[in-house]
Amino acid sequence: MTQSPQREAASTAGDAPVLEFRGISKHFGAVRALSEVSLSLQAGEVLGLVGDNGAGKSTLVNIASGTLKQDEGELLVDGVPHRFESPAEARAAGIETVFQMLSLVMTLDITENVYLNREEYGPGPVFRALRRMDKKAMRRQVIAGFDRLGLTLPDPRTKVGALSGGQRQAVAIARAVLWGRHIVILDEPAAALGVRQTEIVLSFIERLRAHGVAAIFISHNMQHVLRVADRIAVMRLGQKVLDVPRASTSGDELVSYITGTSQALEPRAARAETEAS
Repeated sequence: MTQSPQREAASTAGDAPVLEFRGISKHFGAVRALSEVSLSLQAGEVLGLVGDNGAGKSTLVNIASGTLKQDEGELLVDGVPHRFESPAEARAAGIETVFQMLSLVMTLDITENVYLNREEYGPGPVFRALRRMDKKAMRRQVIAGFDRLGLTLPDPRTKVGALSGGQRQAVAIARAVLWGRHIVILDEPAAALGVRQTEIVLSFIERLRAHGVAAIFISHNMQHVLRVADRIAVMRLGQKVLDVPRASTSGDELVSYITGTSQALEPRAARAETEAS
């Protein structure tokens, strides 16, 4: 059966995480990039992942997206342990990643980019080279998918090179959501965008919850993180140093954890002791 991007996000029973890191560690020679990091992601949740350069965010994301393998610990998708050997295996498990450098082809139109390497063909010989792509069906699927996600973009026959930066990001995210089952990793999706283009991206991410899509949102912009995230985790020197609901933190506190100032650590430690007693 030809795969279609019209699948609804898979539902998750109960409160079990759709994605879970358990004690993940990673070394590059003598450098310990990750040290026993545990982190979980629920269905329909946007998790903000923040930290300074070299904090371990990219390493963690690369393990989830199949470009790196952990040295220790477990990665679970819907409760099933995985050790991805390639990005293709991660995608097959339902994880789609939108990197800062978009994998879009500027000379192709929106539909062709959504279906890149997943083209649909009309009836004919088995060999694709002798069959004609069913572009009308593909466009119908793209329009229906964008409508379902509440995404307003130009005609799907528009070349991606003619879109604004925010629209291109929206196409990349929509492609990940439409083809992925229910987990999307977004690496600095609003970086280098203007105010209006950033709004396109952030408002789209906010709407993902309604479709049961779980997202990891990586950004250096604390205002963006505080706006779209349900929960925020801070990485520092390869370790997770904070993991809290958005409503219980602030931009100042997040920055303090990112930079490692004691003013932030002491109140959290005292609060944890109070809650435990």
